[in-house]
Amino acid sequence: MNKSLITNILALALVIAGLVSPVHSKIILSVGLFALSGAITNWLAIHMLFEKVPFLYGSGVIPNQFEEFKTGIKNIMMKQFFTTENIQRFIKSEEGSSENVLNFSPILDAVDYDTIFQSLIDAINASSLGSMLAMVGGAEALEPLREPVSIKMRSALEDMTAGEKFQKALHAGLNTDKLGSDITENIESIVNSRLDELTPQMVKEIIQEMIRKHLGWLVVWGGVLGGLIGLFASFI
Repeated sequence: MNKSLITNILALALVIAGLVSPVHSKIILSVGLFALSGAITNWLAIHMLFEKVPFLYGSGVIPNQFEEFKTGIKNIMMKQFFTTENIQRFIKSEEGSSENVLNFSPILDAVDYDTIFQSLIDAINASSLGSMLAMVGGAEALEPLREPVSIKMRSALEDMTAGEKFQKALHAGLNTDKLGSDITENIESIVNSRLDELTPQMVKEIIQEMIRKHLGWLVVWGGVLGGLIGLFASFI
């Protein structure tokens, strides 16, 4: 529902009614004229925010102030939301909550234990133990150990990563201040890149979408208050 259009139509209907009404025509006409003037001037003011109107200085505020709006959008995002302090606070909270829930299982599952076992066999063959291993059947003699050794290695790694010493070393290695600063710089770079892609038309449409619905009430109340002023004026 276009509130502005309906308000202007009703005000215009009052003007027409005032011109043709056999009774109270002056009162109705006064109410209609004041309501129409209030509604139209408010509608024009809203229109002038977004569009340039010939011969009306100051119209097209949003397209004219395009760069200032972009800077304002960036300042809101970087100074209110993505501050270094907020990001550092988030990282610290995540560090604190991750000490008991950090799960390395997906990483351990992705490890190629067969390659590790093969590297172990190659190292034995290249060492002084190689000749002794050859006497008992060579690398094939160790093949039955592949699966048990892989299971044991995974279990040992899992115990190590879950250990308190490893967890403390891991968190000590996270420089929260440096991470917060780096993340802030990266976010700012992304924001700048995205804002550089914006055009005056895009900024206008973004702001229109946010506020035009609510600005429509200015036209409604402009018509209502204008009509009341007209009613009062008709008795003077």
